[in-house]
Amino acid sequence: MSTTEGNQAYREEDRAAIDRAGQADAFDAIGDRYDEAFPHKEGQLAAGAWLAGQLPAGSRVLDVGCGTGVPTARQLFEAGHRVTGIDISPGMLKLSRDNVPGAEFHRMDIADLENHDLGPFDGITAFFALLMLPRDEIPVALRMLHGQLNPGGLLALGMVEADVDDFAIPFLGNTIRVSGYLRDELRQVVRDAGFEIAGEESFTYAPASTDVPPEIQLFLHCRRS
Repeated sequence: MSTTEGNQAYREEDRAAIDRAGQADAFDAIGDRYDEAFPHKEGQLAAGAWLAGQLPAGSRVLDVGCGTGVPTARQLFEAGHRVTGIDISPGMLKLSRDNVPGAEFHRMDIADLENHDLGPFDGITAFFALLMLPRDEIPVALRMLHGQLNPGGLLALGMVEADVDDFAIPFLGNTIRVSGYLRDELRQVVRDAGFEIAGEESFTYAPASTDVPPEIQLFLHCRRS
């Protein structure tokens, strides 16, 4: 059942400021080079394993910014869960459907999620999807995801630790805009959105591509309060 209009985290005034220009095009152009540039995803796999293991078999799980479907949608599906993925890139969605044919995928902006009857969910993954939003929107997106979860539902969140807001960076021959927080501020933003943080891990990550600098990846294990 979708969130009622009066309780929506995204209101029309929020949506008027949303600008995704170029983001989907960049990921369409990147295609399966993304997995080649990021071949080792230990932190993402560990956070996905935490979520998969905490939920009863057959739980409904949403993968926000599902990308190629690898590793997360595939990992959750193979663990026996019913997986729904959303992404704004048609190219990425084609790869995800090929890689995880047993899951369900939709072309959808995160801001449109509460206008569709996809939820509620028992668990949600958002691995580096909120990274693509301006800082002003990240708390809104977290509140929306909170509303898409059943009581006590779980969120596995992945972000890059960085003090930036809607900052343009070169990315595999394209340009994307990213935002981030230092970890103390990230924890506070997540708690303010109504989540309890049950665990946290950080990983130093060096992509295979020299076009992308090393980064600190933060993974929070969250529960809807």
